[in-house]
Amino acid sequence: MNKNMLIRILVSIIAIPAILFIIYLGKLPFLFFVSVIAIISLNEFYSFIKQKNIQPQLIIGNMSAVIILFNTYYHFIDLRILLLGIVFILSLIELFRNKNSSIYNLGGSLIGIFYIVFFLSSLINIREFDSINYEKGGLLILSMIITIWSCDSAAYFGGISCGKHKLFPRVSPKKSWEGSIFGFVFSIIAMIILQKFVIDFITLQQAVIMGAIIGIFAQIGDLIESLFKRDAGVKDSSNLIPGHGGFFDRFDSLIFISPIIEIIIKLLNI
Repeated sequence: MNKNMLIRILVSIIAIPAILFIIYLGKLPFLFFVSVIAIISLNEFYSFIKQKNIQPQLIIGNMSAVIILFNTYYHFIDLRILLLGIVFILSLIELFRNKNSSIYNLGGSLIGIFYIVFFLSSLINIREFDSINYEKGGLLILSMIITIWSCDSAAYFGGISCGKHKLFPRVSPKKSWEGSIFGFVFSIIAMIILQKFVIDFITLQQAVIMGAIIGIFAQIGDLIESLFKRDAGVKDSSNLIPGHGGFFDRFDSLIFISPIIEIIIKLLNI
């Protein structure tokens, strides 16, 4: 076992129980947990898009992240008004900045806010969606994360053992169709097992649908983050997590899948 793999395992042994405990607690601990992921991931994104000569608005971007996430939890202002206000303020400030391309600066600032922060706010909605049976939201998020991990692991080891056909070489040269299929299949298997033992309040059919959606879109989320990094010419979003890269690297699939799962929960009437 190489040193990097050992570090990854040790970090996972410490981090996984802590994450699961916070998910179980919900409420403010979970809100702060999501906020930490969102703000660090946002700043990692802002950091590496500077390689493209883009100057995002860091202060307003971070303030917007906090307001969006706390508004999702407390509901103190209409979401449409909030988002319009953020776009208005960013545009107004850009008028006076005169730093490189105003279009790129504004676009980069907004992509970070919408893609990372707004997507992650769906996790708060999922955790809080049933106030009567409060544990249901936590169990759903736990199942989402376990299924994403299963997908990632199956895709990685399936790609190593059987990978012959490149999935998306322009974006991620090491990923293969074979690995992707492994990830998809094991996502469904994981969700079926979880439906039996953890989230028995959903049906088997709902579990298969959710597993298939995670198996597809979790991998797409990973590819999109790879696209961002490749365009910026960086390998990792940061080196904050030893052996794992940055927060955006570790939570890219969860970020992308969260709003989709929130929509599916509503459509399937879970």
